Amino acid sequence: MKRLSLFLAAALVLATAPTAQALGNGLATTPQMGFNDWNAYGCNVSETLIKSTAQAMHGNGMQAAGYQYVNIDDCWLTHNRDRNGNLVPDRTKFPDGIAGTASYVHSLGLKLGIYEDAGTATCAGYPGSLGHERQDAALFASWGVDYLKYDNCNNTGVSARSRYTAMRDALAATGRPILFSLCNWGQENVWTWGAKVGNSWRTTGDISPSFSSMLGIFHANVRLNSYAGPGGWNDPDMLEIGNGMSATEDRAEFSLWAEMAAPLIAGTNIAKASSTTLSILSDKAVVAVDQDSLGKQGRMVSSTGGHDVLAKPLANGDVAVALFNETNSTATIGTTAAAVGKAAATRYGLADLWSGAKSSTTGTISASVPAHGVVMYRLSAG
Repeated sequence: MKRLSLFLAAALVLATAPTAQALGNGLATTPQMGFNDWNAYGCNVSETLIKSTAQAMHGNGMQAAGYQYVNIDDCWLTHNRDRNGNLVPDRTKFPDGIAGTASYVHSLGLKLGIYEDAGTATCAGYPGSLGHERQDAALFASWGVDYLKYDNCNNTGVSARSRYTAMRDALAATGRPILFSLCNWGQENVWTWGAKVGNSWRTTGDISPSFSSMLGIFHANVRLNSYAGPGGWNDPDMLEIGNGMSATEDRAEFSLWAEMAAPLIAGTNIAKASSTTLSILSDKAVVAVDQDSLGKQGRMVSSTGGHDVLAKPLANGDVAVALFNETNSTATIGTTAAAVGKAAATRYGLADLWSGAKSSTTGTISASVPAHGVVMYRLSAG
């Protein structure tokens, strides 16, 4: 009887459990948060940079806000594999090797990411992992790597899906949890198969620190909301906050990325970041929208004349609403509680996520939004 009871209990759990995400490695149940050196430093990566960035994140509130990964991009290795075919860290840049760097990052309670390429060479011309997936994945795991950004240069025309699947299987074979970030620039409609292969997938080409670049990438990514969910996220590329846009534009990018449940990977000089940059990156109310456990990417409710309304349902029943002004002039942008998906009620609460101001409405949501800016609300019932 006891065995039968246990069987019935297990059957009930299976019957009521939510459908598992396809990749199923247990990582990125909410979008990953961290740092990557490429946007600010390009090829000038080093152990000193990674360690100082980790130390800064540990002490400036970013780690407390949820940033976990300190990620090394291209140019960390030498131009030749060793006699056994292994990748070799550049000892001038990384005197303690990747393992030593990982150990330091781990000592702060953070995680280390590495970069490689699903081709014969990386984008900067260093050895790629095509044909070496098992060997390289095992090496990364032995070093204590927690995250792999996998690029798409020099791919010899082999389909992205097959190349990225090979590395997915190689990472799984290591037995170490390694978040897998696909960076194939949105080619081959990666969003239609990415969830079976990686934890996130780039949906566009590279971002640059300008409002026009950010805007184009936003429009490409926002339409893909149905493909994202816990364990697998649309990735509109790394954040350019602190790299030259205005503070208004920086807040807009952060708001939009949070609304789209995008990975939040900072790409600026963290150790020397201004208080404004750090306050944007660490804003708890906006980060909470990105990290909401329901895992829904926000949808475009309306877009007229450069005036956009986005809505993202949240786990507690609230809705995050972003009013985005793409134009060069201040504009009043509005919507309604019904339009953003809230059930009928006599009154709703509105919390402005950037100013902290709280108000109420009978259903109308409206604000004066600065040029290139966003007003972001959390809408609740009652």
